[in-house]
Amino acid sequence: MLSHLLAEAPDAIPLTLAIADDLSGSRLPLDERDRRWLGSVGYKAEAGKVAFLPGATGGLARVLVGGASGEALWSLAGLPESLPEGVYRLDPEPDAAIASRLALGWALGCYAFTRYKAPKRGFAKLLWPRYADYGWVERLARGIALARDLINTPAEAMGPAELAGAAEALAAQAQARCRVIVGDALLGENYPMIHAVGRASVRAPRLVDLIWGDPGAPKVTLVGKGVCFDSGGLDLKSSGPMRLMKKDMGGAATVLGLASAIMAAGLPVRLRVLIPAVENFVSANSFRPLDILPTRKGITVEIGNTDAEGRLILGDALVEADREKPALLIDMATLTGAARTALGPELPALFSNDDVLAAELLREGEAALDPLWRLPLWQPYRKLLASNVADINNASESPFAGAITAALYLQEFVAKDTPWVHIDTYAWNAGSRPGRPEGGEALGLRALYGLIERRFRGASA
Repeated sequence: MLSHLLAEAPDAIPLTLAIADDLSGSRLPLDERDRRWLGSVGYKAEAGKVAFLPGATGGLARVLVGGASGEALWSLAGLPESLPEGVYRLDPEPDAAIASRLALGWALGCYAFTRYKAPKRGFAKLLWPRYADYGWVERLARGIALARDLINTPAEAMGPAELAGAAEALAAQAQARCRVIVGDALLGENYPMIHAVGRASVRAPRLVDLIWGDPGAPKVTLVGKGVCFDSGGLDLKSSGPMRLMKKDMGGAATVLGLASAIMAAGLPVRLRVLIPAVENFVSANSFRPLDILPTRKGITVEIGNTDAEGRLILGDALVEADREKPALLIDMATLTGAARTALGPELPALFSNDDVLAAELLREGEAALDPLWRLPLWQPYRKLLASNVADINNASESPFAGAITAALYLQEFVAKDTPWVHIDTYAWNAGSRPGRPEGGEALGLRALYGLIERRFRGASA
């Protein structure tokens, strides 16, 4: 992605970002001939619309692209694959307020998942805008690409071992510590829910535990749902809902991408990443509906539905995460269809036990064009998880408020005084938009990075 942003190229073609009102003003480097040409073709500088200005000798002299006010991130994101291959430079140079976002949008527009299929063509290249923050662009682009690659990889090549391997590779790169607890060792170390969900697969379940940073720094802990494939277990999914279940580790992929950016930035935190990695399969030793299972917290769970497995593995991981009383605890999970029904594929649901924290994260999401929407931890719905024979049921029999009851279940494993955020994400682009190709997506990553950087370093790009 970053290879398509260059430090120098003397023959780069000028690329001008314009909004409709600019065309009649003097801000843009256009002469009267250019304006006549644009008028003759009816160009209006609508967002994403491109105009090619010819030179006196017939070559390409300049490219104009329409932009929407306040949406710098995506203004150039569609150009790398739509412009003729070549090198372009922004003219006029954008100021510092938007230069980094334009560069990040260009980088994200150069993403392609090419593990199994060669690209049809190369991407156009852009000279680095003079005032762009290279480090900020690089760490976010690489983090998002890492998450996208992990999600896009088919389950046959991205099982629990491979997901753990990705975390170990990231740890080695960042000089972090990474420990992986595998198979029956989970029982010995008291992670019974992770073991119960993953034991039916021939690919053993595991817990990834990555630690980085100064032990005395504020603790930031990320927990990601790592269900590498979800068949639904004995409550088997039908073919339609099962089709995209390679992305059920999207929460884990996103927190690894976020961790990558945090470590690359050297933020002054003690970072911990916990990823329960499993496959939810059908076998002779699958856990069953109405089984009653122990948890790391010591409470018992009645299994109302084996397809509500993500919250089981997250519960064990959250108890361990909460044990250290972090300054910030975040979990991300492709948890419920109910959240998608309520908010659609582009808007992750945000739950939090801290109103100030939630408001801050919503502001970061708005500023980063990475929006989230807060849903309530509505305590009266806790009764929907009641069990006559165990401390809690993992799924409500009610058809209502599925995202809320899932969040309420997770809240049982987090102390009331721990600043906690739960994000129920789709982790997938249902269709292609500039800079956001169809496939795996790190929804919420930029918003969370902005929150963590601002809280613990006092500045956000």
